[in-house]
Amino acid sequence: MAEATTYTVTGMTCGHCAQAVRDELERVDGVTEVSVDVATGAVTVRGEQPVPDERVRAAVEEAGYEVAGQQPAV
Repeated sequence: MAEATTYTVTGMTCGHCAQAVRDELERVDGVTEVSVDVATGAVTVRGEQPVPDERVRAAVEEAGYEVAGQQPAV
């Protein structure tokens, strides 16, 4: 079963923003799926194992955005 974590990312305003974040996160080892909701800033990262937060934060920053927090697991 895939592990999923949802983060709040600030600064995204359009589809291009979402694609930039998605592209960077898909390059992170262990990431199997990324979904981005620009309206809420929610970015969900899935992997076979939990993906380390520091790798997620680094990828989001590389795309030019900032992780503002982690959303509670549902």
